[in-house]
Amino acid sequence: MELLKYIKKNKLAYLSLYLIGIFYLLAIFADFIAPYPYDIQHRDTPYHPPTQIHFFDEKGNFHLRPFVYKYELVDPISKSYKINYDVKHPIYFFTHGHAHYFLGFIKTDLHLFGAKEGKIFLLGADNLGRDIFSRILYASRISLSIGLIGVFLSFLIGAIVGGIAGYFGGRVDNILMRISEIVMSFPSFYLMLTLRAVFPITLSSVEVFLLIVVILSFIGWAGLARVIRGMVLSIREQDFVLAAKSYGASSFRIIIKHILPNTYSYLLIAATLAIPGYILGESALSLLGLGIQEPYASWGNMLASARSITAVSQYPWILAPGVAIFLTVLAFNLLGDALRDALDPKLKRLIK
Repeated sequence: MELLKYIKKNKLAYLSLYLIGIFYLLAIFADFIAPYPYDIQHRDTPYHPPTQIHFFDEKGNFHLRPFVYKYELVDPISKSYKINYDVKHPIYFFTHGHAHYFLGFIKTDLHLFGAKEGKIFLLGADNLGRDIFSRILYASRISLSIGLIGVFLSFLIGAIVGGIAGYFGGRVDNILMRISEIVMSFPSFYLMLTLRAVFPITLSSVEVFLLIVVILSFIGWAGLARVIRGMVLSIREQDFVLAAKSYGASSFRIIIKHILPNTYSYLLIAATLAIPGYILGESALSLLGLGIQEPYASWGNMLASARSITAVSQYPWILAPGVAIFLTVLAFNLLGDALRDALDPKLKRLIK
């Protein structure tokens, strides 16, 4: 509650919290909000520019229902378009379109909005004519969930390993800390590429998703384990731990029930600051073609076409997934910084 009160006082942190919430809501309701499925192609409109929504026509007349003008492909080679002001496509809300499973189990064809007669690309289309806005929404499910699941697994491993090392000390401490130092000694990005290269590239999308989570979790636990170990060395001397020992509680129960809960404040803030690293890690793997594979969308593989300077200069809207990554990472960092500032000075020194 104290952290929440502090966040409300910090305008940037409060705005970041809202932005993160909006991103996760968009990911949850992507099927309903997105006007098109992530894999549907409009081959007749490659690199379609973003369609502007209008309430006033070219003569200045106001229209109660918003509309978009028709775009016509002028040059198939340069992918240049011109607007046909004689053809208007009205936008309908709660319209019927492609069938999908709302929230994963309710089959429906209802969408938040759409143009029944024409095409609407709020953020433009890619080289295959796929709606970038729709793909960003679907991709957010992968990119955002990898951050949460990866942090949960790595922090679970790091907290348990650090707790065991700090509580028992001695040889157990030395062995576990030397293992964590070996993991930390490898450059994380190259270790990530090496671990991914060990596995075949002909894996299903679900297997690749789980594989990326495991790789990122394996890389991220070691640093946390060292910090938790240092905290446990101090906590194990507290009176409540000695009381638990006198009552005959097992070592595992003392670590899980009495020691680690006293590190939750640190873990919460550290997790908030660590999530952007997992999002960027997945994006890097997918950008290099080692992560989520087409036609499934992630923010990383959507940026693959942006590696061409020519494509970026002619069709700058293909950088939209990069904007989503930037906003998400910035929001998590601002929120994490605010939470870190709310901690006492001893814990603030641990999170840098």
